[in-house]
Amino acid sequence: MTHALTAENLFQDLKQMPLTERQRFFAILSTNAFRGDDLSHEELFGHLAGDQFTAQEAAEYLEVSMSTFRRFVAGGKLNPSLIVGRNQMFAVPELKAFKKALKTTKG
Repeated sequence: MTHALTAENLFQDLKQMPLTERQRFFAILSTNAFRGDDLSHEELFGHLAGDQFTAQEAAEYLEVSMSTFRRFVAGGKLNPSLIVGRNQMFAVPELKAFKKALKTTKG
């Protein structure tokens, strides 16, 4: 008997995948899922408005390397919203504004 495809079932199935296959799945998803869709930033990331990202997640969101991200933080261009031990967390609204400024600067 097959189970109905739900978000929870899909999540459970993804957890069972080997790590390399999970990474491959998300790479395929990220390059193909919204192709042809003209979704706004708010439609894609609006649900994250109150969240905080780790430094690694923030660097990925900004589409920069970790070394570039660390330079932004060291230079005071980005400030963590929360520090827990050695871990820095970054608020999504500030990252969104910074990403917009980066795109404006790049042209």
